[in-house]
Amino acid sequence: MDDVIEQPPAGKKRKWLHTVAFIIGIIAVTVALIYLLYFIEDRFSVSMRQFAWLAYLLVFFVAVISSSTIVFPAPGMAVTMAVASMWNPVIVALIASIGAALGELTAYYAGYLGKKIIIDEQRRGYRVATRWMKRYGMWAVFFFALIPILIFDLVGLVAGALKLPVWQFFFATWAGRIPRSFIEAYIGAGVIPLIFPSWFL
Repeated sequence: MDDVIEQPPAGKKRKWLHTVAFIIGIIAVTVALIYLLYFIEDRFSVSMRQFAWLAYLLVFFVAVISSSTIVFPAPGMAVTMAVASMWNPVIVALIASIGAALGELTAYYAGYLGKKIIIDEQRRGYRVATRWMKRYGMWAVFFFALIPILIFDLVGLVAGALKLPVWQFFFATWAGRIPRSFIEAYIGAGVIPLIFPSWFL
């Protein structure tokens, strides 16, 4: 089975708009979440820090869902940064990395089963991912998991199509996601309190 599900081209002019919208979305969701946590604390006179287990659970599920959406990821980065600004960034980063690695299995199994979801503007990226996977294998997975770019979903598709062992794909993905998640968490823990100091007094 080697079915290819093609979607209509989005247009080159909209490509940069998608990138800008993605960045704005991350910022907007991060600020909205921080404001919501601050509002709940202030409105109901409760300390949100006592709900750490719920916050960590949220990070995990959002990371899984975010990484499960092939080609168009949800803003899981925003949730990681927002939660890390109030709770333990080390725990947040570890949970986010595990959730993200599990979520990326969606793309892997889509490729493994022969279902390649390709948008016209992503065809070049798919060819690049194929060359990297054939040449570097697990190292390609690690590298693209480390870099926050959309092409990683294509790497997952290629890894599955080339029948890279699932355990190799998972651990290479997790190894790349760990430092990335720590960077995101510590950006949230370090930068957000500086931008909104009155919320963290």
